[in-house]
This record gives sequence, C-alpha cells and structure tokens, in this order.
Amino acid sequence: QVQLVESGGGLVQAGGSLRLSCAASGRTFSRYVMGWFRQAPGKEREFVANIRWSGASTYYADSVKGRFTISRDNAKNTVYLQMNSLKPEDTAVYSCAADVSHSYSDYVSPYAYDYWGQGTQVTVSS
Repeated sequence: QVQLVESGGGLVQAGGSLRLSCAASGRTFSRYVMGWFRQAPGKEREFVANIRWSGASTYYADSVKGRFTISRDNAKNTVYLQMNSLKPEDTAVYSCAADVSHSYSDYVSPYAYDYWGQGTQVTVSS
C-alpha cells in the first residue's frame, strides 16, 4: 500500500507561482513513475506531467510546457510540481499519482497509475 499526500496548493494571482509537493510512503519510491493530474469543475481529469525513476526523464502536457517543472527527491520520497506563470485556466484540484506495478506504459493515462493522493486545490485569480 502506498500513501500519497499533496501540499502546497492555494490562491494565487495570474502570473504568480506555486510549488506543489507530494510525499509518498513506501521503501521503493525510487522505482515509482510519478505523475501529476488536475481536474477542474465540470471537466475530465487532465494529465499535467510525469517523471521516471531517476528523474532524468520527464514529460509535460502542451498546456503547461515551459511553465511547469516536475522533479523528485528520492531521498525524501517526494515529487514536486513547480508552477510558474500561472493562468486562470490552471485552476483545478491537482493530484499526484504513483505507478508501482508498471503494468501499463502509457503514463499520460490515469490508468497507468495505481495510487492517488487526495488532491490539493489551486486557484488562480485574474
């Protein structure tokens, strides 16, 4: 069983920055592929970014590329999402997810992930 706990959400003005954190339990965190997703009211869950085991490989949705940066600290069992130049359309509940089983290789899809955090609200005002 893996537990994920997000933090760092809040209210920020357009153009501002936030850094989300996701702390994971488990002794093999370095083997997890980690992802961030978001869901705005009335919309489907949307892929944001993912990061492979060593952190050397990352992938971003086009909507956040160049503004968001995903990183991980395997010593702290934590993955981060640095969000800069925030826009009102970034407003959503942001959730981190962990792929433990490696049974599905499309890491843009939520189906690739076995465990999810409870989410943290990010609100960007115009």
